Amino acid sequence: MFVNEEPGMETSLYAMKMKTRKQIIVIGGGFAGLKVARCLNNTSYDVLLIDKVNHHQFQPLFYQVATAGLEPSNISFPLRGIFHHSKNVRIRLAEVQKILPAENKIITTDGDYSFDYLILAAGAATNFFGNKNIEQFALPMKSTSDAIEIRQRILKNFEKALTAPPEEVPALLNIVIVGGGPTGVELAGALAEMKKHVLWKDYPEVDFSKMHIMLIEGSPRTLGAMSEVASAKSKQYLEEMGVEVWTKTTLTDYDGHNATLSDGRMVATKNLIWAAGIRGNVIDGLNAELIQRGNRIIVDRFNRVKGYENIFAIGDLAYMVTPKYPNAHPQVANVAINQAKVLCENLKRPAIVVGEGTNNGWSEFEYHDKGSLATVGKHKAVVDLPYIKFQGFFAWFVWMGLHLLLLMGMKNRLFVFINWVTSYFSNNSTLRLIFKRNT
Repeated sequence: MFVNEEPGMETSLYAMKMKTRKQIIVIGGGFAGLKVARCLNNTSYDVLLIDKVNHHQFQPLFYQVATAGLEPSNISFPLRGIFHHSKNVRIRLAEVQKILPAENKIITTDGDYSFDYLILAAGAATNFFGNKNIEQFALPMKSTSDAIEIRQRILKNFEKALTAPPEEVPALLNIVIVGGGPTGVELAGALAEMKKHVLWKDYPEVDFSKMHIMLIEGSPRTLGAMSEVASAKSKQYLEEMGVEVWTKTTLTDYDGHNATLSDGRMVATKNLIWAAGIRGNVIDGLNAELIQRGNRIIVDRFNRVKGYENIFAIGDLAYMVTPKYPNAHPQVANVAINQAKVLCENLKRPAIVVGEGTNNGWSEFEYHDKGSLATVGKHKAVVDLPYIKFQGFFAWFVWMGLHLLLLMGMKNRLFVFINWVTSYFSNNSTLRLIFKRNT
């Protein structure tokens, strides 16, 4: 049952009703977890969705919150609001601390919960690859809160640059982004546009010719998961916008003031954003031998965790090997959403999987890559589809349209659209706000 199992607690009528139905616990309200919960809405299962935050976060637009292009509320949606009319989905705001597979139970900061089926969709966190200094001083961007913190830090440092001694100004203005994937590329492009169109108006006393935006990528090219054409074009766009792109270069250390690079260079910066890697949010309690590269959990073609009959992992957590993907699937939203769909449809079928290695009528997951895309700036984007690749204005238009469609809630879509239209014509936004608690 989904009630806290504390001695002496009275069992409510709701809890008694739930005992008669199969209980599914979904951990995580990201793309995968939310999709499977919505798919199981108003079915014969009782579903409990657990997350550390009370809202779904639209990760592809974190960078626009970080650069004051969108309000945090525009890309977030309350989980409870999604299930207002649900008869079987309930929400708990808690952190899962441990799984007890033998007891079909999980331990959380809100108490213990029992399950018939457990779906792990906790997503991934920032991977600092063991560098404690970078972990301590760099700015990650894996949540809406992280994006707000980046915005606050950068804007505060611009304010400090007004009165700082000349020798300290470069560190306050310089921005270093580590990681040349879509997050790093899109963030670098947005900051370059901010520098060109906005900052010199906000801070006329500051010489922004001394501000450098640097993108550091360890591999030979940006957007390494996309085509060579898209990669080359993204680098060209960034350099035309004034971003310094350093490939085949890694960050070896950062003390909060100076970034040390693998080629020996040192960059003075108090604004270092880490977008270089992720690792799965594995919860204690599963067989440690199942944890693979990137902190991902081995699953079969039904997303069932190896060695467990009733525990599943989907999305960024799942390490599924298939003939098409011998090194597991990419950790992208489309994989997470489609794994959630297939698992949900399997769970809704009357035939239930019994015993590891059996399917009993279930469908195996097969990922069909529909393409990838990234934006760099106004009229600048790259799109790779299975049969066509294109860049420029039309690619930028496609990127905007797709992200509007994927946003949760008509209100959010409307507000984002209005913001984008306003920014398109004005090259400006009114969201460069610094908040602090009164003392």
